[in-house]
Amino acid sequence: MKRYWVLAAILLCGACVFTSCTLSNEDSGTPSEEEAYTGIPLVIFDTDLCSSTDDLFAMELLYNYEAQGQCELLGIVIDREGEQNAAFADVMNTYFGRADVPIGFVRNGIDNPRVFIDYAPLHALKDSEGNLMFSHSISDYTALPDGWKLYRQLLVSQPDHSVSICSTGFVTCLAQLLESEADDYSPLNGVELVRQKVKCLYLMGGNFHTPPVAEYNIEAGFKFAKVFFSLWPRDVDILFSPSEVGGNLYYSGEMIIDDISWTDIHPIKQIYLQLPHDTYQRMWDPLAVIQAVEGDEHFTLSERGSVTLTTKAETVFTPSATGNCRYQLRGTASWNTQMLEKIRTVTKQLRGV
Repeated sequence: MKRYWVLAAILLCGACVFTSCTLSNEDSGTPSEEEAYTGIPLVIFDTDLCSSTDDLFAMELLYNYEAQGQCELLGIVIDREGEQNAAFADVMNTYFGRADVPIGFVRNGIDNPRVFIDYAPLHALKDSEGNLMFSHSISDYTALPDGWKLYRQLLVSQPDHSVSICSTGFVTCLAQLLESEADDYSPLNGVELVRQKVKCLYLMGGNFHTPPVAEYNIEAGFKFAKVFFSLWPRDVDILFSPSEVGGNLYYSGEMIIDDISWTDIHPIKQIYLQLPHDTYQRMWDPLAVIQAVEGDEHFTLSERGSVTLTTKAETVFTPSATGNCRYQLRGTASWNTQMLEKIRTVTKQLRGV
């Protein structure tokens, strides 16, 4: 389907700042400053699609950033089981003119995790004449690779220490990647491949309340989280966007429908037109994407440290000058409003259908 993109003026900053995602040579043995990758962010988006809609607003941001030359979207990994979830990712890619972005999804993942807004069936939504409302670009979703295999395929072809992973759901595929062995893609095992190719992981997950509180993404996939936290290389940075930060950004269904007033043929709008839904959606996932592409300037961050996982799925932060972890701190009411407006501005942009 032919699409015309008319980009409205936006409130997105073009500067890409990466200070918190590059350990010093002394700390990590990473390449010297002259050798370090300095191009636009190369992003793999890892999402538990078709449970809540904040993933979709994160995707919208990535498509928009890429259209402006601010990042390159390498692929989409779906960490929630089900071919219907891959189909919705295909709908989003196709609708936003990125049908070429590869998709992989988890197999042998979490058994029946909770679904908050079940919009997966809408990939097959039909109009009044019985035709599919949204175009698809993939004919056989069973042929898509496992998410961890797509990770290996994508990582091996990128410059060293260049890839930014945005993980906004479970860490199922990341755990499977870390456990993977050498294959036709690379002679490196998963841990070494991550160490060689990944610049930073932007992780929507965890909670850093005192006393500790378990966060949904970590708790629901606890066995995968244990693998992830035990195997992730200590010399590859993780920037957490914890639940207490995005939980203060509310985007109501009424606001969403109003912001997409220029058409009804829009995947996100149709979710809110077709299905019963919460009165608002919290904007957890977009914050990881914003930081991955725009850098740290919009955020107040913790000091460096390490994060450990308790037996109750709590994430516990311990300060350390040589640690590879930092996390976003809660913003003020004014900051919450500004960040929500950044997301809304992209949603309001007119794209001809």
